[in-house]
Amino acid sequence: MSNALQVYGIRNCDTVKKALKWLNENQLDTEFHDFKKESLPEAVVAEWFSQIDQKKLINRRGLTWRKLDDSQKALTEPSDLIPLIIENPTLVKRPVVFHQGVWSVGYDESDWQSRFL
Repeated sequence: MSNALQVYGIRNCDTVKKALKWLNENQLDTEFHDFKKESLPEAVVAEWFSQIDQKKLINRRGLTWRKLDDSQKALTEPSDLIPLIIENPTLVKRPVVFHQGVWSVGYDESDWQSRFL
């Protein structure tokens, strides 16, 4: 991966819009991956699970989650959740960012100021 911040999300998501605007205003080099338009590589999702707690990664309040059947909602193992996320990328909280070897989820301006500036 390049030195640019790797940002994964959905371009029309309000939080992603705010995050991309902030990154642009602060002139940070970014590569945006719209996972609604581009498929999520299994290796990337597996990396997420190695660094991000699934409670923080998976959006259990969204419409996509509510549409899952009970057996899918009961899954807890990353090996079971990875294909579910690849099939339903909107299950992921956004944005997911890779910077200097570390993955993080969400946009928090004060946190980002200390981490990226």
